[in-house]
Amino acid sequence: MKKTMARRDHDKPDFPLPKILYPEWQRELEAALSEHDPEKLFEQVMAAEAAIFNRLQAISQNAAHEAERHAIRDAVAKLRILKRDELGFPDWEKK
Repeated sequence: MKKTMARRDHDKPDFPLPKILYPEWQRELEAALSEHDPEKLFEQVMAAEAAIFNRLQAISQNAAHEAERHAIRDAVAKLRILKRDELGFPDWEKK
């Protein structure tokens, strides 16, 4: 199994886990990034994506969540890399 940038940092024992600023979706993201079993990984990724989607729906009408929206963009990019490199999804950014 190929390691990705999104996961490599979590393999280091001295890497501190980031503070959970957005518990509505960040715990699911961290679970996906730290999962090594391919069968469980798919489920974790789907759970993280669902949590992010639900949170985006909840904050969609409130402009005060720009920092969280930025964090979500970063999280989605990590999930995209994880899906491509670990689960064999196509690279949608290839031209």
